[in-house]
Amino acid sequence: MAFRVVLPSELEWKTRPHEPEEAPRHVAELSERAGFAHTRANVWRYEPGAKGRRHKHKLQEETFVVLAGTLSMYIGDPPERQDVPTGGVIHVEPGTPPERERAEILDSAL
Repeated sequence: MAFRVVLPSELEWKTRPHEPEEAPRHVAELSERAGFAHTRANVWRYEPGAKGRRHKHKLQEETFVVLAGTLSMYIGDPPERQDVPTGGVIHVEPGTPPERERAEILDSAL
């Protein structure tokens, strides 16, 4: 049985583009490092007040596991706020909220 282990010390963090007045978001891409063939996975670190971009995937589902803090997401149409605490999970089916760069960017819910 083949397997790979990715340790926290091996993560390579990249800061995502943001405006100077915005709190940054950081991502560690896991898919290639873990050898995934049919799955994508990332670890995100949001500084307090950081905001992601609402988007929708046609085929890909997304699962968010909150490791620390509270994740607030606006899901659905019309957007409904969901607050997920540490240890919680939110799973989003395709068509509701990327296959790489193919995500449709939506207007902000705020």
